[in-house]
Amino acid sequence: MIKALSVLRAGAPLEPVRINRREPGPAEITVDVAYAGICHSDLHMARNDWGYSTYPTVLGHEVTGFVSAVGTKVTAHTIGDRVAVGMLLGSCGTCPSCRAGQEQYCTGGGGAPADAGGFSERMVVGQDFALSLPSTLDMAAAAPLMCAGITMFSALREWDAGPGVRVAIVGLGGLGHLGVKLAVAMGAQVSVLSRSQERERDARRFGATGFHTVPDAPAGAFDLIISTVSAVTDLAPMFTLLDVNGTLVMAGAPTTPLSVPVGPLITGRRRLAGTSIGSLREAREMLDFCATHGIAAEAEIINADQMGTAFARLDAADVRYRLVLDAASL
Repeated sequence: MIKALSVLRAGAPLEPVRINRREPGPAEITVDVAYAGICHSDLHMARNDWGYSTYPTVLGHEVTGFVSAVGTKVTAHTIGDRVAVGMLLGSCGTCPSCRAGQEQYCTGGGGAPADAGGFSERMVVGQDFALSLPSTLDMAAAAPLMCAGITMFSALREWDAGPGVRVAIVGLGGLGHLGVKLAVAMGAQVSVLSRSQERERDARRFGATGFHTVPDAPAGAFDLIISTVSAVTDLAPMFTLLDVNGTLVMAGAPTTPLSVPVGPLITGRRRLAGTSIGSLREAREMLDFCATHGIAAEAEIINADQMGTAFARLDAADVRYRLVLDAASL
């Protein structure tokens, strides 16, 4: 029996509970959780905004910790290793996506049970789904890399962000600030699109060379726009900011349908795309890239007794820039 925080029904607050954690199987490891990032996706899942949550549920998918037990066939980790665990906790291994090394788009099942999350003292995961955490990365600041970081890294890599590419990040929150840092380190020309000028100083501190509100941004100025916000429904203003052949990528997940005008798509051969977390291979690359370039989240560490207000703070955009649970406080 271990301590955890659980959501018992849709919209209910996080409550302290005790749950069972089984012993690791032959190819599994036990991870003693050190830190767990708090993602806007956790809020959506707690409220069943997307319609597929099951309860009771233990959330938390941005985890760093230490290996405390290993199965008899484990070769990738030893007891005491520092590891990072993300949303990917299993895949079928045989569907076309898995065979292509894109486990994040697995269509064959193999996911984790609802109580498998990181808002707990301990997790049991397959050895392949726990990644070695470089020694130079701070464990608390590295936890959000396993969702916010890999989501942005995967999108930037997929759409070839690099020297000469003009990238705009919409929203300077938990995802957005890491997107800026990563895109800058990749050599792209980076701007931030925001609702107000409030965070311009931070955007430039993270390396952005441009900062605009959407109505004031120059038309045709960007090759790639990645939206990290969850409240946008009208995309028309952002399409005008893309150059010919530009792409608008949705990394945030609004809960209401989007309004997509066809005219700007046709006249500029522009594209609208979506992105999710990255593959295990990309996640390994991302951790090494962040270690090389000194990239980590701007993290505010909170204790378990502060988790009652964490979701409300996310809703109010009252976070600079990622809340991280200290699991020792459970």
